[in-house]
Amino acid sequence: MKLRQLIVNSWSNVETELKRRYDLIPRLVETVRGYAEHERAVFQAVVSARSAALATNGEEPGVQERAENDLVGRLRRLLAVAEDYPELKASRHFLELQTELTTTENRIQLARRIYNANVRDNNVLVESVPSNLVANLGGFERAAFFEVSPVESEGPPVDLG
Repeated sequence: MKLRQLIVNSWSNVETELKRRYDLIPRLVETVRGYAEHERAVFQAVVSARSAALATNGEEPGVQERAENDLVGRLRRLLAVAEDYPELKASRHFLELQTELTTTENRIQLARRIYNANVRDNNVLVESVPSNLVANLGGFERAAFFEVSPVESEGPPVDLG
């Protein structure tokens, strides 16, 4: 029972951090749009993916995971577009948004790790003897992990040689 509540609470923390990202996306899109108006398809893709991800709030982690990974891919494309505009990369407002996005991504990953640790502990108990006998009687089941890539992927390799 305690682990089930920990999973619910930690999932709530994941959703809170994802909402923080959702709230940041429109500001980021508008900032990039100001410099790269002809990238309309990229902006529309991000906005659509954000809407789809928002629509999965309250769903099972697997459903939300697919929507989040789609959103992450589209955000990566938006940030790649930003790389093509030196004036945008130098914009104080864009740099602040990028810093906020990085902080948010770190918070999402931390909340996800805590959630997944609780899921792991739950799943070990549900699958292990003798606790699996109690789990079966109590209706406890395996819980799903939540795996989402961070928006900012690793940069290009640096040749130090």
